[in-house]
Formats: sequence, C-alpha cells, structure tokens
Amino acid sequence: MSKRILVIEDTENNRRILNDLLTNAGFEVLEAVDGEKGVAMAAEVRPDLILMDIQLPIVDGYEATRRIKANPELRHIPIIAVTSYALSGDDAKALEAGCDGYFAKPFSPRVILAKVREFLG
Repeated sequence: MSKRILVIEDTENNRRILNDLLTNAGFEVLEAVDGEKGVAMAAEVRPDLILMDIQLPIVDGYEATRRIKANPELRHIPIIAVTSYALSGDDAKALEAGCDGYFAKPFSPRVILAKVREFLG
C-alpha cells in the first residue's frame, strides 16, 4: 500500500509540481487549498505525511500545524513546511509551530523527495 501525502498549498502550479513529483515516486497525493480544509482533511484521511504551505487563505500554515499537532490522534503525522517565507528565523518559527521539517521555495525536487522518503522511513 502506498503512503498518503496531504499537500496543503493554495497555488495551483505548486500543487501540480508536488503532485507530479510525489505520484511519480509512488505516493498517493491528496490536496487541500487552504489551512482550514487541510486540518479537516488531515482528521478525515489520516495521511502519512503533510506538506504544508505557510501562506494560506482562511487559516495560515502555522495555525493549521498547531491545530493538527494539538489533536492526539494526528500529532504523530510529520509536517514539513514548504514555503516562500525564507527569511532568517522563518524556519525556527515553522518548527516552533510544530512542523517537523522546513523547505524554502523554490525547492529542489530531488532534495524534497529525499526528505519525504526520510520521514516516511
């Protein structure tokens, strides 16, 4: 059974790039376009890993991460921030919110795929 990855990303091109990369690597990809839907989908489908944009409509990625990690049934799911927030300290802010990893956009597909595989064992 393939691992399920939830991509929470509001930009269509970024979702398409991640979807193509991950499905070609054999993962099942689910998508949410805002933080609120992402939190609801995480609770519904219990993905194996979440790729979380930070700049999201309705609920930003920091708050969505905090909500997911506050749920005892979901807190074990690794969350990797994939964001254009790349200033000094932004990675620490993402980790403080509960993210388990951090990538700045633009990202190297090879590097992000290696990190996804590392988190999924």
